[in-house]
Amino acid sequence: MGVHYGRNEAAAKETVAVIEAAGGSAFTIGVELGLPGDAETLWEEFDRHADGLDILVNNAGIGSTRPIDEIDEKEYDAVFAVNVKAPFFLVKHGMTRLRDGGRVINVSSGLARTAAMPNNMAYAMTKGALDVLSRDLSKVLGSRKITVNSVAPGIIATDNTHDLLHASEDAWAWAAGISALGAVGETADVADVVAFLASDGGRWVTGSWVDVTGGSLT
Repeated sequence: MGVHYGRNEAAAKETVAVIEAAGGSAFTIGVELGLPGDAETLWEEFDRHADGLDILVNNAGIGSTRPIDEIDEKEYDAVFAVNVKAPFFLVKHGMTRLRDGGRVINVSSGLARTAAMPNNMAYAMTKGALDVLSRDLSKVLGSRKITVNSVAPGIIATDNTHDLLHASEDAWAWAAGISALGAVGETADVADVVAFLASDGGRWVTGSWVDVTGGSLT
């Protein structure tokens, strides 16, 4: 299994260690996305370790942007380069490496289908584009029995949402209140859905947008 990282090598190595402890084998791939030729560089590094893959999960991304009245072109271009352009070309150059019957899973966001956080507009726009990629790519790869889906988390407790969840004394309670389940999501809540789509049990689900917001859109 290839574990990609942009800057946090230590976290990637921790992931490899967990995989190996469970009896699997894994390796790290260090490539910063959002730069010219990033996809080709990533696959060249991948090819040094493996000769094909069954599952591609596009989960790297810039997780937030400033409001429309504050964001500049540099920030706008950066978030689209990482969140949209990178996965597009990772798939483009990865299709020949992806085995028949494989899986492509794109990590989207609940914001792609709700205006709950308009101050994060540019980020939400990138996830809408990623959903179109999932929908249309499912038609391109369907003849090879390769499924393509978007998984859309809500607010999940991660390093990326730390500032949001601790912005005030009431921030965590506010985030939990958005969910119909009355809680902030954990990484395992999303990972389990990704694992299902990657498994044989998800073989007949493709071109779909899977809501993993904990009912935040209800």
